[in-house]
Amino acid sequence: MSDLKGKVAIITGAAGNLGQAVAEAFAQAGARRVLVDHGTNRLARLNPQANPAEVLLVNGIDLADPSHSERLVREVLAHFQQIDVLVNAVGGYSGGKPVHDDDLVNWEKMFRINLHTTLNACRAVIPELIRHGSGRIVNVAARAALTGVPRLGAYCASKSAVIRLTESLAGELKDQGITVNCVLPGTIDTPQNRQDMPKADFSKWVAPSAIADAIVFLASESARAITGAALPVYGRS
Repeated sequence: MSDLKGKVAIITGAAGNLGQAVAEAFAQAGARRVLVDHGTNRLARLNPQANPAEVLLVNGIDLADPSHSERLVREVLAHFQQIDVLVNAVGGYSGGKPVHDDDLVNWEKMFRINLHTTLNACRAVIPELIRHGSGRIVNVAARAALTGVPRLGAYCASKSAVIRLTESLAGELKDQGITVNCVLPGTIDTPQNRQDMPKADFSKWVAPSAIADAIVFLASESARAITGAALPVYGRS
């Protein structure tokens, strides 16, 4: 396990299936964690024994709103006085219609939850990482970001934009001591996916904990020479 002792990591989407796994993996690596959620009470329910010295729970944050991202950074700095890692685990999935039938509301939804949340969090955190002279950003794209999939146009496009954002930021920040990478999960083994695809072979799907381990690696000193990467984490899917 990579050592993140002394580091402060912001984990967005921390109440989701992947976010919970990432939060646990960072705890095992010794990091102090900032767990962020759009809801108002899920984090407290999931983390009933959270020690404020090690964990800050930040509720009611809509990262698609730039002002919320800025407020998040202020709260983190007031509590921990530093930021070392940002993990953008917020995301959503919607599809089923061909592009010409899919309304713009869904396109806007996919870009808002998958791209804008990541963009705004990065924009808010990066000035502090630059001031500190080091940092790690790990974004979550998707396998579907690599090629267009029928009836998933909006989702694929929004996740593809996360890869391009990652690459652009990596190029801009590589001389500032900051690395920016993303992971590309395959089908994630979650209760929701099992319910939606009951006839699938779940053993081929990738566990949230496996994705979380990859994210911890990219956030660690072991990955100090890696930036601008889109790391496949497919399991056997």
